[in-house]
Amino acid sequence: MQLLPENFFLYLIRLFLYTEHMTRKSENTPITISYSFSDPEALNRQLRRELESLAETDFQKFSAALVPGEMEMLGVRLPKLREIARKLAKGDWKTYLAHASDKSMEEIMLQGMTLGYARSSFQEKKPWLKRIIPKIRNWSLCDSICVSMKFPKAEAGDVWEFLQPYLHSSREYDIRFATVMILAHFVHQEYLEKIFSIFDEINHEGYYVKMAVAWAVSVCFRNFKGETLAYLQNCRLDDWTFNKSLQKIIESRYSE
Repeated sequence: MQLLPENFFLYLIRLFLYTEHMTRKSENTPITISYSFSDPEALNRQLRRELESLAETDFQKFSAALVPGEMEMLGVRLPKLREIARKLAKGDWKTYLAHASDKSMEEIMLQGMTLGYARSSFQEKKPWLKRIIPKIRNWSLCDSICVSMKFPKAEAGDVWEFLQPYLHSSREYDIRFATVMILAHFVHQEYLEKIFSIFDEINHEGYYVKMAVAWAVSVCFRNFKGETLAYLQNCRLDDWTFNKSLQKIIESRYSE
């Protein structure tokens, strides 16, 4: 059995505080700015100014420590990004996405959230999602985009099929994207056996892939305890992911 790193519990505390920071003070100052889509470059400049005005230096430093390797993070809280994205999604979101800036993590996150909130069919969103996925370069970007993604229930099968190639990608965040999409949108009885088969087939050494699988297993356990226990008794997860899955199951039960 693999031992936990000495600083693991410190990491958990910091992660909890990060979540608290992301949501704190979210409703204090509603965003009232309107957007014009007629000049995409002007819109990009407006959005950048708005993001910079919402950025918090202390929050940026705190968040950067939890997203290693991120070169450009402004320090804007998730609720504010969601608020901006919902406004963009009500306008000409395609024009926005066609010309959107990739300069900062928040600007890329804004693209994924806007696409997720757009009231449109998945077939219409799909080409835009294909453009955004290669831009995902850390777990925060990945998970925020996945949770924001909305699609009609009737198109769930199309979304499921869309995710399959990403599960077999060699790129760490392609696999994490597909895995987090599954745990966020597909942990239902009719998909359960397929999900367990996918977990067994994932063969990637990336830390953020293994963590996503463990997280997904814990979500399955929360919703389908008996079926997930039966799976864990005969699964083909590597030892690290198996142990991490058990740990996350225990953590989630204590947090309920």
